[in-house]
Amino acid sequence: MRTEPPSGVQNHIRSGVSVSAVCRPGDSQTLPLALPIRRARGDGDGVLLKRTIIVVAGLLALLLGGHRLVPDVGGVMPVVESLLPWLGAGVPVLLVASCCTGSWRPMAASLVPAAVWGAMFGPALLRDPPGGPSDLSATTLNVGAANPRPAGAVRAVADGTDLLALQEVTGQALRTVARELRRTHPHSYTAGTVGLWSRPPIVSARPIDVGLGWDRALRAVVRTLGGDVTVYVMHLASARPGHTVRRDRTLAAARRLVDGDPSERLLLLGDLNTATTDRHRTGLVPPLADAHLEAGTGFGFTWPAEFPITRPDHILYRGLTATTAAVHPAPGSDHHAAHAALRLTPTPAVAR
Repeated sequence: MRTEPPSGVQNHIRSGVSVSAVCRPGDSQTLPLALPIRRARGDGDGVLLKRTIIVVAGLLALLLGGHRLVPDVGGVMPVVESLLPWLGAGVPVLLVASCCTGSWRPMAASLVPAAVWGAMFGPALLRDPPGGPSDLSATTLNVGAANPRPAGAVRAVADGTDLLALQEVTGQALRTVARELRRTHPHSYTAGTVGLWSRPPIVSARPIDVGLGWDRALRAVVRTLGGDVTVYVMHLASARPGHTVRRDRTLAAARRLVDGDPSERLLLLGDLNTATTDRHRTGLVPPLADAHLEAGTGFGFTWPAEFPITRPDHILYRGLTATTAAVHPAPGSDHHAAHAALRLTPTPAVAR
């Protein structure tokens, strides 16, 4: 014959808690000694969440700090590196999730990628431009081949700049831009879809093929009051996930041009289709310096114009000193313009 346990014990059993009870003869009630011996069902999920936070935080810290050591399988890493600063958005998510666990270990783990991100990008957010006098200003803008208002885009960024490097100017847009800049920047040279408009005289210029099979770059010598400055304007090949070989080839060609150029003062302006955080840009920086890294504030993102998330447009140099750097919107273009003011560094010949 089956005997049912007292109702109080039944309730304890149904709730998932094991109990022991003491029964005395003649008692109508049981005195439960509720001794929980099994964890609540949710504890297993809590442990999993803690471990997940710790693992994700470790991987995020490693990716941020060691991204250049990660093999570029399938051409994915250039994309990841282009968006590298945005990986910091994962830190607040980890911190909130770790607070929900009520444990200090996942919170401490979440602070590791926060520290790595701060060490990598904190100086860019806190940097003060060196300022001081400047001798030359330069701006680069990808006007956009489909820009319905090329004159408006150029007008918005040309004021106050001595050198204006433009990319993706063709056909009617080129003629429109030339008319717009005729009075303010009377000296110009174009090669393919790139061009340089200058206030100081251009004393020599020639087109350059950076490995694309056609001219999409140029080299010019500009005569300033402080001496000659060699200016390169380039629009390198595009980089897309899994398709970076041509871009890398044009980057290598640009490096060879810079290394083989004897000019003491040199500027490289243009859309290099290479983010500041892309591992392949180390072929150019150094030996060149980056105006925005030296004299700008923030990340200086230039693309896409609606919500910039990366910086493919650059002002690189040697033999000069950047004093300020900024980013300016350009109507109709899918890029913002990159701008910098520079001071000419005396060359050995001038110093003597």
